[in-house]
Amino acid sequence: MNDPSRPLIIQGDLTVLVEVDHPRYADARECLAHCAELVKSPEHVHSWRITALSVWNTCAIGKDVSATLRMLAELSRFPLPETITVRLNEWAGRWGKLTLERSPLDDGLVLQCRDAALAGHIRTLPGIHHHLGEQLSACAIQVPLLERGKLKVALTRAGYPVDDRAGFTPGEALSLAMRKELPGGAPFALRDYQHAAVDAFLAGGSTRGGSGVLVLACGAGKTVIGLAAAAQVGAATLVLTTSTTAVRQWISEALDKTTLTPDQIGAFDGTVKDLRPVTVATYHILTHRDSATGGFPHLDLFQRRDWGLIIYDEVHQLPAPIFQVTAGVQARRRLGLTATLVREDQREAEVFALIGPKRYDSPWRELESQGWIASARCTEVRLPLTGAAFAAYCQADPRRKLRAAAENPAKLDAIRVLLARHPASPALVIGTYVDQLGAIADSLDLPLLTGSTPQPRRDALYADFRAGRIRALVVSKVANFAVDLPDAALAIEVSGSFGSRQEEAQRLGRLLRPKPGDNVAHFYTLVSADTIEQDFALNRQRFLCEQGYHYAIVDGIA
Repeated sequence: MNDPSRPLIIQGDLTVLVEVDHPRYADARECLAHCAELVKSPEHVHSWRITALSVWNTCAIGKDVSATLRMLAELSRFPLPETITVRLNEWAGRWGKLTLERSPLDDGLVLQCRDAALAGHIRTLPGIHHHLGEQLSACAIQVPLLERGKLKVALTRAGYPVDDRAGFTPGEALSLAMRKELPGGAPFALRDYQHAAVDAFLAGGSTRGGSGVLVLACGAGKTVIGLAAAAQVGAATLVLTTSTTAVRQWISEALDKTTLTPDQIGAFDGTVKDLRPVTVATYHILTHRDSATGGFPHLDLFQRRDWGLIIYDEVHQLPAPIFQVTAGVQARRRLGLTATLVREDQREAEVFALIGPKRYDSPWRELESQGWIASARCTEVRLPLTGAAFAAYCQADPRRKLRAAAENPAKLDAIRVLLARHPASPALVIGTYVDQLGAIADSLDLPLLTGSTPQPRRDALYADFRAGRIRALVVSKVANFAVDLPDAALAIEVSGSFGSRQEEAQRLGRLLRPKPGDNVAHFYTLVSADTIEQDFALNRQRFLCEQGYHYAIVDGIA
């Protein structure tokens, strides 16, 4: 059988190909979104992969694997490979074998095992025993409250995901609603996909809702979605984000888009520690400690109030101590927001175990086609490395070669040309090495913003950029995450962190807010030709092409 009227090509190695222009593409994507992970989404054919984690995600959100297999078979151009049926049933069979429930005496939790043999096996798994309490019956094991998250992570790693039915504490009640009209008088309403994301997180109010991750492009309004989720929960909310700038943005959006008053929302960061019914804190302040061996004095923020919801902004950036403490706050509803679940440390399974399953995602290109985010054109500009700079590169030890290539003096003239080529586009010059960025800022007489820039100065620069008083900013990695610069339409990347896919996604994300006119942004990467920098650029190029972005490579710049 080879039926072209069906959109999927499902292969025995658990990869799935889908033709984007196929009339039944929407059906195919809806099916795959529940049981597979999107790997590549270039122009014409998207690639997905079915994994144990993706199947457990399917089960966690209440989807039946038998129905999923029937749908895959109905959409498959060729007969469904036997390995697909066997693997899906095998992985789905692991789900539900272990459930975590409240003790009838409400003095802890109970791990219920499907049979006595499994209960005995669980105790023998490495790293599991010390999370368990006494044996209550042949199939039931006591679990201390504080071990809830740690046990889930350990069992997921061992291949035994836990269906957590222990529920959540309601949290301190808070009256909160989304506005229908902004303070200036303009009407306001959630977009359709934002409504869908909130509904998916809450699962229609069922017991399955209340924990999980929403994946949407930068510029898609994840902050608004988080606030809408908090309004639906109606309880005290703790928001964790990446920087003091992001804290300010969350508070500004909350006051603009919700009925929260200034006395109901506070910041908890390096400069202010104001605990309110809605508190926005930085990961940095929570993971601060005075020495490498000292404790984390602010992690008790998780317990300082009866939170009904904890929101993790840029959840793919969770630092290790936050993973650890999140294991202990499993009784709170948890919402993760991110543009990509890619983690360079491969800890996606821990995000699943501790925050919850992926509840919703919307491809960047679909939002782009609907006009909700800007279209992006990506160009790699290869520049020759010559003279003393090339000699320094050749003599550098392996650890220094990337920086030697990245600091190619030819990049300065290229920046000048690109800024002149797009004179009406608010621009960001982005890099990794502060010395290099300082020299660029001095040469072009542009403001410089780095990790050492005082917060008031950062706020002033961002405000001037948004108001159009500054046409361009030179920024370090501090601008990679959760910085709202909606008018930025041009980015020039002069150096990066090796071949980090995550960093490339975040930097491109600075440009994706909708733009007036043709709604197009330009992202340039300056690369020293025939050097190690070009090799690392290949990783970033591949990632952007896999996301479906047009990527051009040019030699030199006119």
